[in-house]
Parts: sequence; C-alpha cells; structure tokens
Amino acid sequence: MAKQHDTLLRQWHMLRLIPRYPQKITARAVLERLESGGFKVTKRTVERDLNDLSSAFPLALDDRDKPYGWSWQKDAPSFDLPGIDANEALTLVMVEQHLNNLLPNSTVAVLAPYFKSAHKYLDGTTSANHVKSWLNKVRTVQPNQTLLPPKINPEVQQLLSEALLSNRQAEIEYKRRTESKVSTHRIQPLALIQRGGLIYLYVRFFDYEDIKIIALHRIKSVKVLDLATNIPKGFDIDKEIAQGRFDFGKGAMIELKAKFTAEAGEHLFETPLSKEQRIEVLDGGDLLITAQIADTPQLLWWLLGFGDGVEVLQPLAMRERIADMLVKAVTRYQS
Repeated sequence: MAKQHDTLLRQWHMLRLIPRYPQKITARAVLERLESGGFKVTKRTVERDLNDLSSAFPLALDDRDKPYGWSWQKDAPSFDLPGIDANEALTLVMVEQHLNNLLPNSTVAVLAPYFKSAHKYLDGTTSANHVKSWLNKVRTVQPNQTLLPPKINPEVQQLLSEALLSNRQAEIEYKRRTESKVSTHRIQPLALIQRGGLIYLYVRFFDYEDIKIIALHRIKSVKVLDLATNIPKGFDIDKEIAQGRFDFGKGAMIELKAKFTAEAGEHLFETPLSKEQRIEVLDGGDLLITAQIADTPQLLWWLLGFGDGVEVLQPLAMRERIADMLVKAVTRYQS
C-alpha cells in the first residue's frame, strides 16, 4: 500500500509539472524536478509513468524534434484540486467577461481551460443555478452615448500584449484615420488603457522622450523586436490618468468655477469632480462648484452636455470658448 501511495503521489506531482501546449517539458527535466522535490526515481520510471498517464489524461508527446517534450493538450480541461465551486466558477466567468480585452493574450490562453471549466460547472450543476442567475442580474454600462467599438486585429492585440508583458519594443504599421496609407514606426509600449469601447496604447515613438497615445484598432501589423523598452524614470500610469492624459489633455490643471442649476449639479454632491471640490448653495438654489481638475477636451464636452444647465465662470478662456461654441450652435439651428 505504501508503494502504491508513493507512485500516486509522484504521478500527481508529475501532472502538475507538465505545461500546456505549446510549451513542453522533457522527461529529463521532470526527473530533475522530482529529485529536487525529494522523490527517488529513475529516468526510465519517469518515461513509463508519462506514457501511462497519457492513456488516462489529455497529454501529448512532441517527438518532432529532439529533445522530445510533454504537454497538456491545448484544449484540455483544467486539472487541479480541490474542485471548483459555484462562487469560483462565477468569479472566473466574470473575469472573462470584463477583463478579457485587458489581460495579456498569453494569460488568457492559460486561463482559457479554467474559463471553460467554469462555464461547464455553471451549465451542468443545478445547485449552482442561484449563483449562475447573478450573470443575468449584473451589467456594466457607459455613462455616455453607447457606440459600437471598432474591430481590432486579434493577432495585433496578441503581439502587442506580448511586447508589453515582456517589456520589448515593436515595429508597427499604423494608419491614421485621415490618411490613406500606412506608416511604419518603432514603438516602445508603456501601458494599455481601455476607454469605453476603445483600447489605446501609451507609447514612445523610436527613441524620442515624449509619450504619445495611439488607438489599437488603427495598428495593421506588429513585429515584436528583441529590444528592451526604455521605461521613463518615475513613470506612473495612474498619475498620467489623474492628469487627464486619457481625456486627451496635456497634463495642465485648472481651477474650474461653474454655476449649475440644482437639477444639473445635484449629482456632484455624491460624485464630485475632484477631491478638492467645493459646493456653495446660492440664493435661488443654484450651485456654485469650485474644483481643481485637469484641463481636457473631455471636460469641455462634459460641460457642453449640460446645455443651459451650467454657466462656466472660470477659467475665462474656457468661458469664452464655450460661449463662442454656443453662439455658433444657435446660428446653425436658426439657419
């Protein structure tokens, strides 16, 4: 019985050592890993165990080139203990739904069997019906007009994810919306940001110091290079976002003063524009909002969306620009 127990324990460890295709591990490497874990075994025993395990589990031997190697088949279900439960299955499905576009493709490939197992569990287990129903009760919606996202070349996304994950540069063919021909650039990818239905790359072109934002769907081809990305000292993506970079601003901060009607500005009591926001209730019920905020086109669009529900007082340049835009709008509608 002890010998049988030792064999079972050894084979269990072997199964955990085998990677998923296209990665592979040789019998020699398995032997070395087992020996480092305290198992006393020969290479011949390891080879025999691997052949025996392949008859019960979806394992494959790649014998096209030496050294030969073993892998779990690409679509093999995930194999681990303890078994998945309803809450874990729900979590995996929600990760798949909401993070699939932001995870590196190599990570998605590794997680794919777990996603598959999660769906299988929720579809086949009646006891999980109350948990599964959560998927029909929760949604994420955008707080602005819904637009259909552009199509992204999956190979482009995969290669750029790999470059970003491994801190490597890439050569891309990029087509600007206003141009008919593609242009070739060497880029140093720094971050990936999803903004609504669009995905953007934060990059440095060639070896220039300034950082640019480019749309992923405009990239037509990618070649990952064997060159390390030079990440700027002190680079912090959260700081860049806070400065309004991904609202298409230039990083400048302003003090906004605006008078909102009570109806238009009521939500700012619970969802402030910034941590430094102040609200003063004026005679008649209007709200005077003062906030330190990034000066961005997105802020301008947001203010214009309130129509006559807001009057910008400061900065003066923004007030004059909005007034000019509203005059032109009235002229257009009266023509």
